[in-house]
Amino acid sequence: MKVIAVASQKGGSGKTTLAGHLAVQADMAGIGPVALVDTDPQGSLSEWWNEREAENPLFARTTIENLKDDIARMSQMGIKLLIVDTPPAITETIATVIGLADLLIIPTRPSPHDLRAVGATVELAEGLGTPLVFVVNGATPRARITSEAAIALSQHGTLAPSVLHQRVDFASSMIDGRTVMELNPASKSSEEITKLWSYIQSRIEKKPMTLAPEISRKADASAQQSAQSVFG
Repeated sequence: MKVIAVASQKGGSGKTTLAGHLAVQADMAGIGPVALVDTDPQGSLSEWWNEREAENPLFARTTIENLKDDIARMSQMGIKLLIVDTPPAITETIATVIGLADLLIIPTRPSPHDLRAVGATVELAEGLGTPLVFVVNGATPRARITSEAAIALSQHGTLAPSVLHQRVDFASSMIDGRTVMELNPASKSSEEITKLWSYIQSRIEKKPMTLAPEISRKADASAQQSAQSVFG
C-alpha cells in the first residue's frame, strides 16, 4: 500500500479538494481499493465524503495516535492507496502523517503569501526524508504570476507538470460529494486532474510517466469487504 499526504501550512490552498479528487481519480484509474483519512479537525473531507453517493473511495475513521497501526491494518486488508488530508498548520499531526507517507503533495496557490508559507512544510519533509511534489493550484490562466510561482517552487523541490486552474466546477463538486470528473468528464478541470494523477502515480510507482490508464471503477471486491470492519 502507498500512502500520500496532502499538506500545506497555508489555509485555503485547496488541500481537501485535491485529496478528494486524487482519491476518486485513482479509483477510476483502477488502482483501488483507495481510502481516505481526514486528520484536519475541521473535518471538511469527512463532510464531503458523507455527501457522496458512490461507495468509493473508502473512508477510514482513525486517530492520529492510531494512524500508524491502522495503516498497517489497511495494508493487510488489501487497500492499495491511502490519501491523508491534514490541518492547515505545522503541528505534531502533520509531522506524524508526513513521516508515515511515501509521498507528500503540497498544493500551493500562485501568490506571494502562499509561496512564503511553503518553507516550513518543505523543511519538515526534508527532515523526515519524505519525497515531496508541489502542485500549483487555483491558478489564473495565462497569468504571469503562475509561471513565476512555478519557477520559484521548482527551486525548492519537484513541481508537478499539471497546473490546476481556478474554476467554479471544483468548488461546485465539493458541495454534494462529487468531483469534476463525475460532473463533467470532458471538462478542462477533469483533464487537469487526470494528468496530475497520472504523474503522481508514476512517482509512487517509481516508473517513467505514461499515459493515464484506462478508466475503470473495478476494484478488489474481497479486499473492500474485509476492510469494512475499520471503515465508517
